Amino acid sequence: MHFDSENEQSRLFEKKISSEEIFNGVILHVVRDQVGLSNGNTTVREVIRHIGAVCVIPVTENNEVVVERQYRYPLDRVILEIPAGKLDAPDEDRLSAAQRELMEETGYTADEWTEIGDFHPAPAYSDEYITMYLARGLHKGERHLDADEFLDVYTVPLKDLADDVMAGRISDAKTQVAILKAARILGI
Repeated sequence: MHFDSENEQSRLFEKKISSEEIFNGVILHVVRDQVGLSNGNTTVREVIRHIGAVCVIPVTENNEVVVERQYRYPLDRVILEIPAGKLDAPDEDRLSAAQRELMEETGYTADEWTEIGDFHPAPAYSDEYITMYLARGLHKGERHLDADEFLDVYTVPLKDLADDVMAGRISDAKTQVAILKAARILGI
């Protein structure tokens, strides 16, 4: 598929006219921008600014994935996810952050790390992007959860997880994308 990116940029570009900070929180920063559209009209864009995040799909030698189940307050339920976390600083090395999150949340470390891409979980209203990593050569160790972090860790066959994604049983977007990418990469 080929796109004329220069033509698209000029036709689809939106130019910020003004910006107002609405909320400056611990994790999220919300701004309301006035933007000019390519047809000359103006509109409002409310944007969540996010420091960025990483996620890890840790796959054992038996093609099982280390996953977590944890309560997610906005959803009011426990869901299945892969290890993930936000960056500690905007310039933090993403691989180092992924390695930290895997060890802290699951106790695992890995010998092999492969970056498998970035994705934007909500580009209509947020600039967050998550860098995904495939981790192999796993070694189990001690978890180091944050004081306010509660989760259970399991291993599940990658094939079963891919089936669960396709059947709609896994709702978390980063987990869906990473599972399907890992399954394709590993030929499962």
